[in-house]
Amino acid sequence: MDCRDLGRRIDWIAASSCAAFLIAPSDAFAHASDRGYVLLLPTGYYLFGGAMAVAASFLALLFVPQATLDRLAAWRFPLFAVPETLRFWTSLVSFLILCTLIAAGILGSRDPLSNPLPLTVWTLLWIGLTIIQGLFGNLWRWLDPWYAPVKLAGALIPRHRSLPEQLGYWPAVVLFAGFAWFELIYVAPDDPYRLAMATGGYWLLTFAIMLVVGHEQWSARGEFLSVFFRMVSRFGVFDAAADDRRRVSLCLPGAKLWSEQPLPLSGTLFLLLALASVSFDGFSKTFFWLGSNGINPLEFPGRTALQSTNTAGLAGMFVALAAVFLICVAVGERLAGKHPALDAAGLLVWSIVPIALAYHFSHYLTVFLVNAQYALVAFSDPFGLGWNLFGTAYMPVSAGIVMGSEQAVQIWNAQAFAIIGGHVLAVLVAHGLAARLHGAARDALLSQLPLTLLMIGYTVFGLWLLSTPTAR
Repeated sequence: MDCRDLGRRIDWIAASSCAAFLIAPSDAFAHASDRGYVLLLPTGYYLFGGAMAVAASFLALLFVPQATLDRLAAWRFPLFAVPETLRFWTSLVSFLILCTLIAAGILGSRDPLSNPLPLTVWTLLWIGLTIIQGLFGNLWRWLDPWYAPVKLAGALIPRHRSLPEQLGYWPAVVLFAGFAWFELIYVAPDDPYRLAMATGGYWLLTFAIMLVVGHEQWSARGEFLSVFFRMVSRFGVFDAAADDRRRVSLCLPGAKLWSEQPLPLSGTLFLLLALASVSFDGFSKTFFWLGSNGINPLEFPGRTALQSTNTAGLAGMFVALAAVFLICVAVGERLAGKHPALDAAGLLVWSIVPIALAYHFSHYLTVFLVNAQYALVAFSDPFGLGWNLFGTAYMPVSAGIVMGSEQAVQIWNAQAFAIIGGHVLAVLVAHGLAARLHGAARDALLSQLPLTLLMIGYTVFGLWLLSTPTAR
């Protein structure tokens, strides 16, 4: 393909995407990245290069002394301290903002690109905050909208019941599954009124449970957002000591994962469900998936016609990923011959965090770049009354930020770099965890072999998802 053909192809894709965006704004917001870029090289080159990068990182670890890696993981540079009392006030502000957003969802515009509630939930919270958590640390701990209200109500209910240990993370697994279904499969997840009812109902349910079992217990194992954000924050470069003055230190990306304790089976499945849900979000729009279910991708019928199909697909993606991961760990432990597979899986699953973050960034990048602009506009007029609170109500929104040949190069390279880099870091984290588990370098490397093959395969799968045609 010569440059002129490439340019015409990109122009056609950009025009088609823009037309689709104008005709069906609700669908365009439905959480899948608007891809369709023509790769600068044949797709196979990217897939092969990504697989080789992950494999090479595994081989390179053969020549790096474990003591050196341990020292790097333990390195901390003290920065500053934050008073723990500040958490109450940031949580209270977060709660008041949430109340305002719910009110806007009920009383404001029904257009999801004009109402601040869906833009906050799906763009700023689910996409933006997840990436911030992964890069920096647990900011959600300070934004949690339940902490201050529960602390105020705790004066009336000073004693709490203990949450049974046998429950593990199962409540969070069930709630996250419901959240994933609502986001990916429900007919109108971005309808402001319905989202306001769902958000308000979930806040009240969580508040009631926290009054019974306590905030810390439920947020640690039951409230799925707190569990998810805390897990992904373990990759971030800021570490905070748990005391009355949160002493913040700088560390290397992923270093905190090396010291994590093994998760029970429910915690392992929670992390795998988080990765599977985002993967299925991309997979469900591919020509391959739609064609396999007898649907013409060029005549996309909408969510209603695919509810049962995609429900089964989401469950199937989760079961397949969990099964393959557990099998790889079991085979690895058979080669190393030391630990029960489920115990090893509970520790090694922390290596999934860099992969989940990388794919989250890559998959939602284009949506975030456009919808974050809509959010700035909506915040100035949350109730659709013609206000201009922050001077952004009439700011032009540029969809061109994700269109054109130069943008295609930059976005694709960022996505590919994130996918490959995330898997390379996952191999490194898995190596550190395996060394903790087995001690001997030979046993650690043997136990890693099947898991490394899974990561190579998932690298190829992730790059394929970003490059294959999708229906909108």
